[in-house]
Amino acid sequence: MKMYDQRTNLFVADPSVDPLDFQSPSQDSLQKAFASMILSASGWRKVFAASGDEEDATEAITREDSLLAAYVALSLARHLGLPGASHRSIEESDWGDGMAALPERPQRPITILVGIDARPTGPALADVINRILLACGANVRYLFIAAAPEIMADSSAYPQEADAFLYISASHNPIGHNGIKFGKAGGVYAGTEASLLADTMRALVSEPRAKGYVRRLSALLDSAAYERTLDAMPSQKQRSLQRYGKFVLATAAGSSDADDERTLVAQIKAFTENNPIGIVAELNGSARGDSIDIQFLTSLGIRVHAMNAKPRQIVHPIVPEGENLELCRTTLETLYHSDTFWQIGYVPDNDGDRGNLVYIRQSDGKAHILEAQEVFALVAVIELSDMRRKTEKGTRLAIAVNGPTSMRIDDICKALGVEVHRAEVGEANVVELAGILRSQGAVVRILGEGSNGGNITYPAKVRDPMNTIMSLVKLLSSSGDDSIMMTWFRATGAKKIQNTSIEAIIDSLPVYTTTGAFSQGGKMHVACTDQGKLKGEYERIFARDWNRMRAELEEKWGIVSWKEYQMEGPVCREGVGSTFRTGAGKGGLKIVFHDATGEPTDFIWMRGSGTEPVFRVLVDCKGDCQKRHDYLLEWHRRMIEQADTAATRR
Repeated sequence: MKMYDQRTNLFVADPSVDPLDFQSPSQDSLQKAFASMILSASGWRKVFAASGDEEDATEAITREDSLLAAYVALSLARHLGLPGASHRSIEESDWGDGMAALPERPQRPITILVGIDARPTGPALADVINRILLACGANVRYLFIAAAPEIMADSSAYPQEADAFLYISASHNPIGHNGIKFGKAGGVYAGTEASLLADTMRALVSEPRAKGYVRRLSALLDSAAYERTLDAMPSQKQRSLQRYGKFVLATAAGSSDADDERTLVAQIKAFTENNPIGIVAELNGSARGDSIDIQFLTSLGIRVHAMNAKPRQIVHPIVPEGENLELCRTTLETLYHSDTFWQIGYVPDNDGDRGNLVYIRQSDGKAHILEAQEVFALVAVIELSDMRRKTEKGTRLAIAVNGPTSMRIDDICKALGVEVHRAEVGEANVVELAGILRSQGAVVRILGEGSNGGNITYPAKVRDPMNTIMSLVKLLSSSGDDSIMMTWFRATGAKKIQNTSIEAIIDSLPVYTTTGAFSQGGKMHVACTDQGKLKGEYERIFARDWNRMRAELEEKWGIVSWKEYQMEGPVCREGVGSTFRTGAGKGGLKIVFHDATGEPTDFIWMRGSGTEPVFRVLVDCKGDCQKRHDYLLEWHRRMIEQADTAATRR
């Protein structure tokens, strides 16, 4: 019996049809399919579209990828100790086809929260994964299409109902990609747990007998049991949405106390009653189309103009950068010319954890796109100013960011008396760093990856455009001499203004020129797969060039000295060479330049992507000088190319 989701009318699964009922492909073809899969703490990703075309919107996946999906589920099942997964080593396990019956379910079932973003291959992957998890003895709460922050909020606020979550998504990657995020208690697995899962997956793929084992598990699953899981999906989804809305409100209030939440709601409603706020939600067919956005915002008295709000109604490339925000920008500008309360627009990626902004400048009546780094800086100013005005003098405030986050954050934090700490790229790394800082007595309200846009607002452990929007709404509805904006303006010595506006606070941000994370200049392809060797060669070439170019750098740009930093996980080390790197040396490498006064003025950064087959590079320069930025970027890229050539020859 085919089953459809009542909310989206999209096909979910047919519990009576075994998706692994096929002749197993060869071990060689399975290994080849797995070779293109990237395994990192940020997520496991590959092109799952059956054609192999990353832009293909087909729902079909190959036999090889069906087996890989089964191994994904079995990896998590083994990690959680589910009986059907066998907690013995692979060499000792009974992988034969003669398993006569399903394993007994444990007395207290392990509950796994499963969801997908809006990609067409999601249901096929989830069908296999759900069957294997159920067959291994798990209790599966299946949400079907859900935004990443939604499923993570559910697992964070109600950990007793989710021992782990498995989210099927490839975030901002093209539509033919898909992938997996594993986690618990609201955040993805980091460090040791992520590595263990990846090791288990590799071991399963390399074991020929595993194919028969997972096919047997799927075949023995009672279709009626699976049907009950699917029947419960609508109620599970509704429960998750309610929990997510409450979590967003508690996050915005900075408190789970009902009185604090009611106070914030009353403040916003009182403001919007006399000062309407209009927001364009251009959802681009993402999972946010089946989430809380429209209902939640309208409940606060906010006017919402929703576009492409049906899941899979994808009208432009997924990554919310540059020209992909043009539809939102032009729509906002048109609406503003009819009613001036239309002020903000946002566009998420497909899993809905990242949302970049457009806004109206009242001075010229036009809508403008905010760069990813500016979005993060804007929210940091709002939330840190709010914390500064609410906390007692002497409270230790800190922020956790990734290596390539612009140094405008350092300037913002210096004005507000906030510590800045940096981690390697990856949400799991900044979340882990924030946890370490809290254990040391710091208050960490805001964290995230400025280079990728969006923000993580505690207690959330993932970016969320709803948190970004709520920060802006709090800014607009906060009034008086003790308002958020006045707190920031006093800290920076800026001239007091009469009206709170998004334009005014954006104009007050420190000015930096930064490479766009998804610009052509921000990515490269390198042949060397040994990151440690590549960085060693880069350091040698940089030392040579520095000695040769230092006079020119000082004369042209006022650069007189530098320091190098290595970022791995939640750790940032200052120093040059392999002594300051561990393992394969896959973390970020960053060189910060200083002027004659010792103040940092620029940095160059590089790191191989953990989720895409590209090498990321970035330059950050103080001030509005594109020529300076381009000079440093060209030099940086040239040194990387030379290092790649030298490393591949050795």
